[in-house]
Amino acid sequence: MDVDEILESLRGGGVGVEEARRLLSIYSVEKVGQYARIDAGRKNRRGIPEVVFAEGKTLGQVTAIIDRTVGAVQDCVLVSRIREGDMAGIIRHARGAGLAADGGEDGCSSLLLYGEPPAESYGTVGIVCAGTSDVGVAEEARLMCRAMNCGTMRSYDVGVAGMHRLFPALKGMVEAGVGAVVAVAGMEGALATVVSSAVDVPVVGVPTSVGYGYGGGGAAALAAMLQSCSLGLTVVNIDNGIGAGAAAANVCRLAARGGPPSPGTRTRTC
Repeated sequence: MDVDEILESLRGGGVGVEEARRLLSIYSVEKVGQYARIDAGRKNRRGIPEVVFAEGKTLGQVTAIIDRTVGAVQDCVLVSRIREGDMAGIIRHARGAGLAADGGEDGCSSLLLYGEPPAESYGTVGIVCAGTSDVGVAEEARLMCRAMNCGTMRSYDVGVAGMHRLFPALKGMVEAGVGAVVAVAGMEGALATVVSSAVDVPVVGVPTSVGYGYGGGGAAALAAMLQSCSLGLTVVNIDNGIGAGAAAANVCRLAARGGPPSPGTRTRTC
């Protein structure tokens, strides 16, 4: 549907205001200089906010994109893979602009910036990671969930080398009613299979680049998760905590809304 068709459908009662807003968001693009085009309608269209991938961008480019995104486009922005030397500068800039920053635990190279604390109203995602070295990637998943208005329950350093640490954490998450679990692990990546075999909610496995020797750099963990014998395990790419958080939060958002729209109410967008 083009813009005119969407507006005609709204006027004729074919779609409601919220559906029209979602459809119109496809046409929303905000330019920043000659180097960035912000997908301004992504959060309305998909529930996933704009994410700034800072690696390869200058500090000036990153701060300009932040300024254009927060407030004018959406209520928060996630900045991922920030260079160590730029982190302090981005935090200073954000605070000067009246933004708060959630930087996660040590080892996390991402920041969630917002004007008001994001409401947590779409359920809860459980996040577990195998070792302390995996915490940075797990925190990226948490920040993405928070940007998508989902709460989180975390339990870190619960890998299979000491499996007795894991089951009390999973029991607590199941009893709390988490809608999905993100399992983050490097080395051989066995944690995701164990978690997926123990819970009755969707599990997203995140292999990390923690590991050495044959299959190091995350290759063994990725292969093991892809070859998992536990049915229903979903796997993202190496170190992709952002993508895992988005997938898990989407599951919770759909559950909170009572599931996806029925076929009779969904409108084609292209």
